[in-house]
Amino acid sequence: MYRFLFSSKWLGYLLLAAVFATGCVFLGRWQMDRRAETLAEIQRVTSNYSATPITFAQAREEFNQLDPSKEWTQVKLQGTYDVAGQRIVRNRPLNGQPGYEVVVPFKLVSGETVVIDRGWLPIGNKTPGRPDSIPAPPSGKITAVVRLKHGEPTLQRGAPEGQLASIDLPTYASELGYPLLTGAYGQLASETPPVADMPQPFPMPSVDEGTHLSYSLQWFAFGILMFVGFGYAARQQARNAVMDAEDAEALDGGPALTAAGARRRPPEPRKRKRPTAEEEEDAILDAQGY
Repeated sequence: MYRFLFSSKWLGYLLLAAVFATGCVFLGRWQMDRRAETLAEIQRVTSNYSATPITFAQAREEFNQLDPSKEWTQVKLQGTYDVAGQRIVRNRPLNGQPGYEVVVPFKLVSGETVVIDRGWLPIGNKTPGRPDSIPAPPSGKITAVVRLKHGEPTLQRGAPEGQLASIDLPTYASELGYPLLTGAYGQLASETPPVADMPQPFPMPSVDEGTHLSYSLQWFAFGILMFVGFGYAARQQARNAVMDAEDAEALDGGPALTAAGARRRPPEPRKRKRPTAEEEEDAILDAQGY
């Protein structure tokens, strides 16, 4: 009944179903990997974002090479801002709005220098390509609490004077002309003493895992449904073949098997209709020429 499955056409259908299902499994696993990355990021945020700040001495190695599990860890720093080294970073959207971020070198009391991202500024209305104003950092010795962040890769595009294309710490250090700790930078959480005019602080990162799980399950379901559809089509083909064979035998007058396996009764001849007396009399008269 299912010998047609070994035909080239149906083997091609099976290969197509296998290729489609393999693609669905690949996409489903990719979504699962994305979900795992998202869950790891959520774990880092929930563990480190609001934890008690550690000292610079405890975090010094992280500023040289940041352990991914320590991202968002709060660190307390003491020192002064180098206002002359301040830069704005281009193309930094926040909540769907275009803008900039303000980064400033921070000279620690230990003599080392790290970079602090003080916050976000909207695009300017007065001068294209720059914010209308950049709030100055507090002067003198201050205490800053920052959250550790990885530096960003180099972008193959330039930036106007006083601006950066990305928070690429080695490139930033080459512009300043003095050493920076380039393994991480700090995203500002608070400053003491505070100043009235501040860039907009960054919101807490999202802890929503998104739709990766539902998407992965959908892709796996699509892969299974492809084989379900193939099986349904094969069953319909087999049933149609049986029905065609039964109809062919019925037309030839021979016995045929029903779907249940019983021999089907050939159709009975139709009964002729018996003519009435009037119809017989008219037929006789017609035959005699009346």
